[in-house]
Parts: sequence; structure tokens; C-alpha cells
Amino acid sequence: MYHVKLLHQANEDLRELAYTIAYSYGMPMTAEKYLRELRAVIQSLENNPERYPVRQNLSLQRYGNNIRRVNYKKMAIIYSIVGFVVCIHRVMVASMIID
Repeated sequence: MYHVKLLHQANEDLRELAYTIAYSYGMPMTAEKYLRELRAVIQSLENNPERYPVRQNLSLQRYGNNIRRVNYKKMAIIYSIVGFVVCIHRVMVASMIID
């Protein structure tokens, strides 16, 4: 079992996403549900985070080596594994990642 750690930028990404859905789009209940489901996907990385392949995207290399990605709807969760810690680097719109 791994420990999942959200890095500062990932926390900021989640806050901004929640704010955008709740206030910019005026859908606070949708924001709550979406963030709850997104966090569940993040927490699922406690078990077998290696199931997603290492990515070679140039746009992801700024986060280090052995970067992995899992998607939830239109969002991409960018993470790496260091020992028994899953470090969540970013939670971003998947279409922003250049392959």
C-alpha cells in the first residue's frame, strides 16, 4: 500500500477547479460531486499505482522522470512514485498535455 501526497501545485489545481465550477459556472453541487469523484481516483492510487505506464511526453518531463498519468473525465492527474509515496504533481485539463 502506498501513501498518496498532493504537492502544493496539485492542491492549488483542485482549489481552482472547484472555484471555477462552483462560482464561474454557478454549479456548487456539481463542483462538490466532481471533486469528490476526482479525489476518489487520486486515492485509488494507494493500490498498485504502477498500473499506469510511465509517460515520455516532453510537456511532462518538467515534473521529473518516471511521470505517470491517469485521467478522470477531462482531467489528467500527473504523478510519480518515490519509494512508497505517490506524489501528485498536477491535476490539469488533459487536452493541455502535448503528446
